[in-house]
Amino acid sequence: MTERVATVDELFGRDRRGDRTVLVDGTGREFDAHWLCTTTWKAGNFLRHAGVHEGTTVGVVGSGPLALLACFGTTLLGGKTHFEPPADLGDADDLQALVAPVDDLETGRYDLPRGTGKLGYGDEPTTPGVRHFDAGLWSENPSFPPQMLDPDTVLLTDGKRTVSHASAIETARAVIDEFELEAGKRVVVRESLADPRVAVAGVLAPLLAKAVVVLPADGDPPELAPADERGAVAVSRTTRPERVQLDPAAISLL
Repeated sequence: MTERVATVDELFGRDRRGDRTVLVDGTGREFDAHWLCTTTWKAGNFLRHAGVHEGTTVGVVGSGPLALLACFGTTLLGGKTHFEPPADLGDADDLQALVAPVDDLETGRYDLPRGTGKLGYGDEPTTPGVRHFDAGLWSENPSFPPQMLDPDTVLLTDGKRTVSHASAIETARAVIDEFELEAGKRVVVRESLADPRVAVAGVLAPLLAKAVVVLPADGDPPELAPADERGAVAVSRTTRPERVQLDPAAISLL
């Protein structure tokens, strides 16, 4: 039986810390629940300094652990995440920050509203106005005050539709039940997180079930996520090496 949580931030509470593996990146490196919770708190603290708060949007580019941390930190603050936003964001009225590879920010790939925070990960930035997400993350306080978020708070957006905490959790529970996700089972994300259904099925559902999220490396397409030799669940629209396929197109956000 999965835990009864009302909002996604509850998945990063102190009682969730431990040494079980919750995340695997594109290099095969494993991250435990203690690291995930503690570093998510750091991300929330760092994003707070960038002005992120309830009702604001954070654009997140990429699919590796740092991209997920940006999403989770935003979640703690009651903000919503827009994975893989379009390059033309000049008219976005609630975009508080963009977290992206440093190269993308320094080459001017994104047209951003005036005052939007530019938080780059990867190599240390050399352009004024681009803050280093990696450095800021590791220097932050590894604790975070408990939040009281409303379940109707928006969690994700793709620029057209929004998904609340309540909807995401309800959908994640349906995925857990249908695909029998359980502690230790690996879920390989082979589609873009730009689709909220992929984020819910490939990230939120395994976290809720205490399963393991398997990601591609930053900069690599999702199809290059490492396969699981023991037979995992693949979040994919096409046939993959994993034993079970979870087609996000068949998921209804409840």
